[in-house]
This record gives sequence, structure tokens and C-alpha cells, in this order.
Amino acid sequence: MLSATALQWEDIDTREIPGWFDKAKFGIFIHWGIYSVPAYAPKRSEVDTTGLAYSEWYGWQVKQKFPPYYDFHKRTYGENFTYEDFAGQWRAELFDPDEWAKLFRRAGARYTVLVAKHHDAFCLWPSYYSWNWNSMDIGPKRDIVKEYLDAAEAHGLRRGLYYSLLEWSHPVMQVSDPDNADIPKYAIEKMIPQMKELVEAYQPSILFTDGEWSYTSEQWHSRDFISWLFEQSSVKDEIVINDRWGKDTRGVHGGYLSCEYGEVNSAALDEQEAQSNLGKRKWEECRSIGASFGFNRNEDSEDYLSEKELVHLLADVVSRGGNLCLNVGPNADGTISPMIQERLIQLGDWLEVNGRAIYESSPAAVDGLPETAVSTQRDGHLYLMFKRYPKEAVHIRYPGITRNSEMTLLGYAGRIEHSVKEGEATFEAPCLSIDELPCKHVYTFEIRLG
Repeated sequence: MLSATALQWEDIDTREIPGWFDKAKFGIFIHWGIYSVPAYAPKRSEVDTTGLAYSEWYGWQVKQKFPPYYDFHKRTYGENFTYEDFAGQWRAELFDPDEWAKLFRRAGARYTVLVAKHHDAFCLWPSYYSWNWNSMDIGPKRDIVKEYLDAAEAHGLRRGLYYSLLEWSHPVMQVSDPDNADIPKYAIEKMIPQMKELVEAYQPSILFTDGEWSYTSEQWHSRDFISWLFEQSSVKDEIVINDRWGKDTRGVHGGYLSCEYGEVNSAALDEQEAQSNLGKRKWEECRSIGASFGFNRNEDSEDYLSEKELVHLLADVVSRGGNLCLNVGPNADGTISPMIQERLIQLGDWLEVNGRAIYESSPAAVDGLPETAVSTQRDGHLYLMFKRYPKEAVHIRYPGITRNSEMTLLGYAGRIEHSVKEGEATFEAPCLSIDELPCKHVYTFEIRLG
């Protein structure tokens, strides 16, 4: 039974999301664990759905004998080598949390979400509820959550944690009929106490839950936990949550709405309706630079977003009112691949020039804007972000643009002349050589309104 004092979903859904989250716009997701040792998944082009290309699902796919994973595992490690045996091989010998945090801040991120426990139930902190299946007891022999979150905070990043409600190997989840699983017993005796332990030990500003899809939020006792989180926890005033609390909640109930590789994948409503809801509430797109969240040795350069695609993605998501939580999958030793580092630095270079159009902004509907451009607004300024540098005159309508409005190209010292006639503003981009352009891929014009 749920507690009689538990908040109703209406109360949870209408709780105002702390303002820092919407202002931040860009965060870094980190998937790192014992699955980083085999670091294998098939390429996205070789499987039917995106989820089948996730290396962090290696343990499950091998146990299910799904051919791409199972054949690789049998060939590389042998049939008698279990997924659990990887725990002793995960050493994290080159893990430097300060270097991670510096890189992510250099990329322009304002928050970070570390996977503290994925579906394999392995904890990256010394959990009382996970003896000998955590990073202090076996493998790295380090409290990874504490080390990384402390470094992140020192570099100005808000602290966030991911926690999986699901545990593949837990006996209660081995039954074939989800309706007969004694999930409430698991939730009350392990899941909720462990989440409380995690929150109070590390005081995150974000709690991203996942693995909810097989059972209802009532089975998980989600409202009981959220009630404690919002009313009694040490982070009750600043904590942000997502919508993954039961098969009845994704895209419907909780905090911000979560989108993964452009899809909501809700069990509660169809994809079209779920997508339409993204414009009605705060939402976040999460995805990796490649096709897998965990590091996948099988991916190469063509499987990664290009610099251009990454910049376009950020501009698109923010212009539609979302945040982008971009995932990084470190290598098992704790290093981050040079190509991933390069992409992050390239994105940071773009944000150094164009950040005013991203951080603390809100969507702006501008009439006449080409399909190759998106727009935001902030502090009495309108921002027009062009994915192609405009070669011809631009004609737009937006309240507040007058003849006295100042217009500039971010990163360019010159002033942009414009005219206003019958409410329509017209301007032409300055003719610049490639060496004079202030950035790459998306070019932002700032207009002071009024």
C-alpha cells in the first residue's frame, strides 16, 4: 500500500521545476561501469532499434544469447566467463575526476549526471545495500560517485545522478508475469532505502531514474519516495527529477519529460502524443555522441556525430524549450577517447561565441524565419541562429523590433544595419570570408528589442 500521506501525481506534476535547470540548457551524462570492460555492442546499422546498440546492456544481451553480443562474448572470453567476472577486471587506473570535470566545463556544460547504478545493479559508491557489488568493494576500490561529483562541483557543474529502478538479476524480477512480481517488497526493502542513501550521501541536484517500464509506479512505490524527496530530503528545494517512475508515467507524470535519441518511448501513450507533450512541459533530450551510451569499441568515426551535427542538435533542442544532456562513455581505464574530447571542445568553442543565445533563453516564434534557422529570446534580446550563413536579405516579423533596435552578429565587432517597414524587419548579413566568420556551423544574430 502507498502511504496515505504520499503526494498525488497532480501535486508532483505541478511542482515548479527549480529555475536553475531550465537556465542551464546543457549537461553531460556519463555511463561508466563494468560494462566498460567488454565495451562492445553491434553498430546501430546492424540492429533493429537504437536500444540494441547500447553497450551498457552487454550483460543482459549475453545472458539472453542475443547473437551479436553472445557470439562476441563466446569468441573473446569463452562461454564460462560470466558478466559478473568483469567486475574484478575493471580497474579505472587512469580515472582522474578533475580532468573529466575540466573537460566538461570546457565543453560549456552547466550540469552533469553520472550513472550511479545501472540495470546490472553494480553501484559506483559503497552502498550498504549492495555488499561486494560496488566500486569500493571490488574493481576500482574507489568511491567514484563522491570523487567525481566533488570535482564537478569544484568546476561549477551541478551534481546529478542516474539510478535504475530495475535490477536484471534480482530474484523478484525473474518472474515471467510482471503483474505477479513482488516489486513492492523490493521497493520498500531495498530500492527506496538505497535511493535515500544515495541522495543523502551525495546531495544531487538531479535524480534521473530509469528502468521503470515493466511495472507501475504504484508497484515501485514511486510517489512514496518522491514525497520524501520533495518534502523531507536535504535537497528538497533544488532537486530536479524526470518522468521515469513506472510504466504509467513516462511522458505523463513526474518532473521534466525525458526524450532519448529523439524518442520518448512511453508505455503510457503513443509516440505522436508523447512528442506533442514535449512542447507543453520542460523536457530534456539525452543521447550519446555515438549510438551507445556506454563506450563501444565497435564504433568508429562514422558512428559519431560530427561537429556540425552536434552544434545543430544543441541549437535545435534549446530553441524548442529543451535541455541537451549529452552522454560521454569513458574507457574502462577512465580515459576519454580523443575523438570524444575533440567533439566536446568544438562544442565549447561554439558556445563561447554563441552562449548568450543558449543559456537562460526561451523559445521565440519568429515569422518569416527560414527553415534553416531557429530562434530564442533572453533579457530583451532576440537571437536568430542560422544553420547556413544567409546570403540574401532576411525578412522577419517579431514584436519589439524597431528602427532603433541594435543588431549584431555574435563574435563579430561590426554593427548590422536593418530597416523596419510596416512591422517587417529586413537585414543582410555582412559579407565575410571564411577566416572572418566568428564560428562554425550556426551563426547567431542578436537583436535588442524595443
